[in-house]
Amino acid sequence: MPLDFTKNLVAVPTEFNMRNNIGCSWRVTVKLMNGRVTLDRGWATYAAVHQIKIGYMVTFKLLTPDTLKVIIFNDDGIEVVNKCGKHDEAFAAKD
Repeated sequence: MPLDFTKNLVAVPTEFNMRNNIGCSWRVTVKLMNGRVTLDRGWATYAAVHQIKIGYMVTFKLLTPDTLKVIIFNDDGIEVVNKCGKHDEAFAAKD
């Protein structure tokens, strides 16, 4: 995450609850690496389920100290809307 973004954090949480544009949530752990906050466990699955590709833009808005609103735009600048069912399927695959 950019340093300018992390300056808004009072304390770095151990995980973020990432909420998308239709209210579905996803947990991603946070790791400090070389003084930077990185999204760790759960991010790769999140990116795969939401089919984030090179050229896409992902925006983060801090809603609470441990909740981020995530909006994804494709390479044409159009907001990507995913259904919660994909989340449920991804969690079921982990069991």
